[in-house]
Amino acid sequence: MALNCGILGLPNVGKSTIFSALCSTPAEAANYPFSTVKANVGIIDVPDLRLDKLSAIFVPERTIPATVEFVDIAGLVKGAARGEGLGNQFLTHIRDTAVYAHVVRCFEDSDVVHVNNKIDPVSDMETIDIELALADLQTLAKRRERAEKQLKNQAEKKTSELVLSVLDRIYPALENSKPVRSVELTAEEKAAIYDCHFITAKPQLYVCNVDEKGIRAGNAYVEAVKKRAQSEGTEAICICGKFEAELCGIDNPEEKKAFLEELGLEETGLSVLIRSVYKLLGLRTFFTSGEDECRAWTIRAGDTAPKAAGVIHTDFEKGFIKADVYTCDDIFKYGTEAKIKEAGKYRIEGKDYVVQDGDVIFFKFNV
Repeated sequence: MALNCGILGLPNVGKSTIFSALCSTPAEAANYPFSTVKANVGIIDVPDLRLDKLSAIFVPERTIPATVEFVDIAGLVKGAARGEGLGNQFLTHIRDTAVYAHVVRCFEDSDVVHVNNKIDPVSDMETIDIELALADLQTLAKRRERAEKQLKNQAEKKTSELVLSVLDRIYPALENSKPVRSVELTAEEKAAIYDCHFITAKPQLYVCNVDEKGIRAGNAYVEAVKKRAQSEGTEAICICGKFEAELCGIDNPEEKKAFLEELGLEETGLSVLIRSVYKLLGLRTFFTSGEDECRAWTIRAGDTAPKAAGVIHTDFEKGFIKADVYTCDDIFKYGTEAKIKEAGKYRIEGKDYVVQDGDVIFFKFNV
């Protein structure tokens, strides 16, 4: 499955506006439901001040950031799990993503139609929860039927019994519109039902789409979403889609900075969202730096040095010998690699080293 994030929510809550701002290219956005029928896909640079600082130190010929993929999914409505509003098509798009960001409308504007003709974030969230749970219940029923048939096969009996046991634990949660991820499962149990690809097993976060006033002070809608997010052990990020879209139209960096400062912001809401999604995907960043190139490389949390080397080139992993490592903080503090060595912060790591987010690495290999 791709390492990507679906952007979902009810129709007309600002998903396409936020997606267009992320991509700095327009997706179809309109103030009526189902303006986005096909899923739009964008590869987005991950903002990272550490990479900017490394480039300022090494002054390379090119600087290459990490990226993450976003998918703009058309709005879901009540009845989507039964095919309402082309729901089956949209649910398929969600299944093809690794995590999802649930955009919730937290602003009032009489010029922008709400699909339910009222602003009620909690109700909107519950509508999405119900539809995703219903879709997963359909998947569960099909998997249960298959597992029950496989019970008759002695070679598959033990595995089928485990699958049925897990499904029995998941069913009550889905019946109450609770996600699969709310049920504590062991690694073995998760592996047993992996082929189900339950939508609600995916990690998620909330995006509160607010107006400019909401950026500064928040509002009751935002507080309701944050309270819900906290109870689920996830986060809620505030973004003003309209403001972010306007900001994307400004080419001058100084003007952009002034625009942000006017609202009391140090960075855009989109930057916060991108980094949060990157982390939600279980991704981490290490860097390679030099006069030719400063680059951010993406790995999974927990990857060892050889695995990280393989991201650069498969030969690096096959012929891995060792890795010279220091941290971003080290180079920012001491200024040069020579001074890092003098301070005893320059390390040589072997095959078992687990790469840490923010490591700067030079790999040595032999093929």
